[in-house]
Amino acid sequence: MIPARWRSEFSPMRISFDLDDTLTCPSVKVPRERGFLASLSLWWFGEPLRHGTRSLIAELRRRGWSIWIYTTSSRSPWQIRNWLLLHGIHVHGIVNSERHRTTPGSRFIRQLPSKFPPAFGIDLHVDDSEGVRMEGQEYGFRVVQVDPHDIFWMHKVLHAVDDVRLG
Repeated sequence: MIPARWRSEFSPMRISFDLDDTLTCPSVKVPRERGFLASLSLWWFGEPLRHGTRSLIAELRRRGWSIWIYTTSSRSPWQIRNWLLLHGIHVHGIVNSERHRTTPGSRFIRQLPSKFPPAFGIDLHVDDSEGVRMEGQEYGFRVVQVDPHDIFWMHKVLHAVDDVRLG
């Protein structure tokens, strides 16, 4: 992967999303995407997609962002990709626990954080975890932390995207 600082100015910016409690929120109190494909996906994979995800991803793609998934789960890239495709979402890259552990650039870091988006050229990571936000501060990568119960989470992500673009 090409680190963000080495890509040309014409390369799309990369944003990654965590899955658990960020894009998948099993709590019945968290609004879910609706429709036939969402129901089929829930039946097949057993995980609901958080409400607003499809429109947020569409807006990010419209703005020229490359969409990635970065999860510490052991779900296979095939499973993640197909689950998202059932929702009409195409992603450009997937980092799961195995890919994270075998990252070539990780050997230069004394203690690898739970996630390290710069190793994959990711400019902004979206996660529910306070710990990942703190690791971002410590290791110098951008994280926007979203709460699973925040119904305006998409606006928070778009605001962070604008901040990344501006500076």
